Amino acid sequence: MRNWLQIVFFTALVSSPRAAITAPDSVLTWDRLPDPSAQSFEDPYRDLSPEQFDSILYVVRLRRNLQQEFGSTEERQNWQQRLQETEGELVEKGIDVDWLLDQREVVTERRRKAGTAGNPQFDGQTVTLTGFAIPAPNDPDGQPVAYLVPERGMCSHMPPPPPNQMIRVRLNGDWTPGYFHEPVRLTGTLRIEPSMQSMMVVDGLVPMNATFQLETDSVETLETEADRLAWKRRTTDHIRAAMDRKTGGVNASE
Repeated sequence: MRNWLQIVFFTALVSSPRAAITAPDSVLTWDRLPDPSAQSFEDPYRDLSPEQFDSILYVVRLRRNLQQEFGSTEERQNWQQRLQETEGELVEKGIDVDWLLDQREVVTERRRKAGTAGNPQFDGQTVTLTGFAIPAPNDPDGQPVAYLVPERGMCSHMPPPPPNQMIRVRLNGDWTPGYFHEPVRLTGTLRIEPSMQSMMVVDGLVPMNATFQLETDSVETLETEADRLAWKRRTTDHIRAAMDRKTGGVNASE
């Protein structure tokens, strides 16, 4: 009996830390979705002040003007003088304009990768994630589809998030979002499967670029009565605004 209790105690001691480590990993936060290896990179433009960035754009415009054959002699002399002054001010601040301009394509690619690369740690894993669901057209096989984003308003009143902050969701079950940005908690298999689909959202046609796809196992809606009332109020406001645009603000009864 004593040996049996020792075995039970030893088994619990060995297995319990594993459960404590793996269980929380299935509950994801949005900041863990991007590929960590793509987030740290040298970006010389990041260190520029808004004024310095504007000065570099000004240099580009002046150089372009001088390369083209237009403008009077006086105007071109004025452009040349402004160019020399602006470049001189940047040099005094330790800014190499030509080197920065040569880095544009490199930095653009690094930023693109930082916003699109998904974290391979979660590829094929069962995860739980909370966000805001946007209804989407069904897949060709009839499967209901939605998009999950981290903040309410994204893709409608706000720009879409980076692709690695958007999830295309294939819904297995009876639930589909009843309105835009319905709060929900989803559990399912997450895969890195980049996709792009343009669809009508609140403010028009929006490109839905998603790095991930989620096949749902379970859905928990987090909707409250306040959410329903807010959605009804926003819908009424949008209909009223659309009617005002059509009628010039004059009611049909007037």
